[in-house]
Amino acid sequence: MVSSPRTVAVLGSTGSIGTQALDVVARNPDHLRVVALSAGSNVDLLAEQAVRFEVELVAVGSGTHEGVAEAVSAYASRAGRPTYRPQVVVGPEASVAAAGCGADVVLNGITGAIGLRPTLAALAQGSTLALANKESLIVGGPVVKAAAAPGQIVPVDSEHSAIAQCLRAGAPQEVRRLVLTASGGPFRGRSRESLRAVGPADALAHPNFSMGRVVTTNSATLVNKGLEVIEAHLLFDLPFERIDVVVHPQQLVHSMVEFVDGSTIAQAGPPRMLVPIALGLSWPRRLADVDAGVDWSRAQEWQFEPLDDETFPAVRLAREVGSAGRTFPAVYNAANEVAVDAFHEGRIGFLDIVDTVARVVHEHASGSLAGMEPSGIESAALTVEDVMRADSWARHEARKVLGLPTELFPQGVLR
Repeated sequence: MVSSPRTVAVLGSTGSIGTQALDVVARNPDHLRVVALSAGSNVDLLAEQAVRFEVELVAVGSGTHEGVAEAVSAYASRAGRPTYRPQVVVGPEASVAAAGCGADVVLNGITGAIGLRPTLAALAQGSTLALANKESLIVGGPVVKAAAAPGQIVPVDSEHSAIAQCLRAGAPQEVRRLVLTASGGPFRGRSRESLRAVGPADALAHPNFSMGRVVTTNSATLVNKGLEVIEAHLLFDLPFERIDVVVHPQQLVHSMVEFVDGSTIAQAGPPRMLVPIALGLSWPRRLADVDAGVDWSRAQEWQFEPLDDETFPAVRLAREVGSAGRTFPAVYNAANEVAVDAFHEGRIGFLDIVDTVARVVHEHASGSLAGMEPSGIESAALTVEDVMRADSWARHEARKVLGLPTELFPQGVLR
C-alpha cells in the first residue's frame, strides 16, 4: 500500500531556506506536497511558486488582498491554469494562518523573532515543525517547549540536524557532550583591534554560505553560533557545560556527538542546506539523492580550531543569557537585530554590534535582580506576551543605547 504524500506548509518560501525546500519537494512529488506558502513581501515570486505547486493557501505579510490575488491570477493565466484560485491571506498574521493550516509538516523558514507566533500555531495544530527559524525557539524557550509534544520539533539548522542524526547512534544517557562546528566566518584569525574598520560588505563575505543579511552578519559576529548553543540546549536538554563550539572552516563536518565511551560520531556532507531541509520535511525517513556526498577520493585537509572568545565574545554572552533563561534570550536576540540594522545603515561599527547586545542584556539583568524584569514582567510563568514585551523593550533599549530614535519601539508595546 502506497502512502499519500506528506502535506507541507513553507513559511518564508521566497527566502533561501524556502526556495531550497520547494526544490526538494519538486524532486519528491511522491513523498511531499505543498499546500500553503507564506512570504513577507515578494509577491511576484510567491505567486509564481503558488501556481507552480497549486497550493491551497497563499499568505503575505504586506500588500493588499487584491494585489496578491491579481498577481496569482496573472501567473496562473500565463501557466495555462486560468481557473486556479487559492485562498489568500494578507497582513501581519498571514504566516500564523499558513502555519495553522493543519499541514503534516510546517517548515518555518522565517528570519527573526517574528517567527514565534507561527511556530506556536503549527505546534497547536499538531503539525511536525521543521524549524529553521531558530529565533522562535530561543526567544520562546519554555513557552515553545511547553507547547511541543515529544518529537514534534525537527531541527533544520545544519548543526542541529547533524546532532539529531548523530544521536541516533546511542541512548540519551550515553551522551557525554555535543560539539557544534562553526566556520569562524569571514574574520576567522583576525584580532579584535583589526575588526574596528570592517564594513558591511566585509561582514557579508561568508566563506561558504549565501544567506540573508541578518544571518550572514550574525555568522561574522558569531552571534549565530551563540544562538545555536542556546538552541542546542533547548532541543536536546543538555546543560551548557556539555555543549562545546569548535571552529571548522571547511564546514564539511556539520556537528558531532561524543559518547561516554569516548567515541565521537560526526555528520559530514557538503556545506549546503539541502540535506537538513529534506530531513526536516521527511524525518525520520531519508529521501534519495538529495545532495552529493563528500568526495572521499580527493585529497583534502579538515581543520579544527578552538573558538577565540576574546575576539568573538558573542558565544560566551549567549551562554550567560541561556543560563539565565526566561526572557534573557529574547533580549539578546532583539538587541542584536537592532544593532545589525544600525551597522548596515552605517550608524555603528562592527564591534559595536555585540557590545550593544551586552549592554542591553546587562540592563535587563539589573531590572531582574530587583525582582521585576525591565519590560514589566513579574517572575511568574512565562507567556508569549511576556516574551514579546521583552523583545519590544530590548529593541527600545538598544536604539536608546545607540542614540537612535525610539518612537518605533515604545517601551511595553507589543510588536
